[in-house]
Amino acid sequence: MTTDKISRRTLGGLAAAGVGVPLLAACSGDDSSTATDPAGTSSSAAPSTTTPSGSPSETAASSSAPAADALTTTGDVEVGGGSIFADQEVVVTQPSAGEFKCFSAICTHQGCVVSSVSDGTINCECHGSRFSIENGDVETGPATFPLEEVPINVEGDQISLA
Repeated sequence: MTTDKISRRTLGGLAAAGVGVPLLAACSGDDSSTATDPAGTSSSAAPSTTTPSGSPSETAASSSAPAADALTTTGDVEVGGGSIFADQEVVVTQPSAGEFKCFSAICTHQGCVVSSVSDGTINCECHGSRFSIENGDVETGPATFPLEEVPINVEGDQISLA
């Protein structure tokens, strides 16, 4: 004898699977002990400029404003410091006078946008990782991967992404 009815037991099992699977998926992605090399995270925070001591610098002090396609001007990036551009997910540094570097602003530990540049390091406040302004190497963990270098063009006093 064949029946087209679904038993209560089958229906209960299907309901449990329908609720359980999404809950398991939602809980599986936040292991803070696992280092990752993120593909990218979006943020809409405004650009941040800090001096070697970590205090905000005055961007109005620059003699010229950045061109429409430029990130910033050379005068807006302090020697020994850097500027974070969260919308473009990059940080521009000036390790020594006239030398400009650009790195991903996404921390390789958990994908947070780095928060400041001070004392020769790019700093992520999420978990305390610090990266070199010279080459993006990890200075202090928990990050285990360096920040990826991003190519830039420096023409006159304008700095733009390559």
